[in-house]
Amino acid sequence: MYTLIVILILIVSVLLALIVLVQNSKGGGLVSNFGGANQMMGVRQTTDFLEKATWTMGGILVVLCLISSITLPKNSKEGTPKSEVSSQVEAMLPSAPAATMDTPASAEQE
Repeated sequence: MYTLIVILILIVSVLLALIVLVQNSKGGGLVSNFGGANQMMGVRQTTDFLEKATWTMGGILVVLCLISSITLPKNSKEGTPKSEVSSQVEAMLPSAPAATMDTPASAEQE
């Protein structure tokens, strides 16, 4: 279930990015390259459609992110994901020599 939601989040994110890039901005945007679409639907209708699509995709993305946080798999064996990450980091770090209570000979002479 979690994997499906993550895949849907990726698809919605890509679609949202494409919709935002197509919108007409102060600099003209990519919508100026699609002149045929404006002639077919009309400039105002195209702008309304792109704005509604942006808000819809943004809302879907927020809902999917909330659902993914609820369905996040939990490891009952390891406890929290933080402990799992910290154990992986500790495994990657080189082991330091154990600290001893003995003072070095040079420190005793001073």
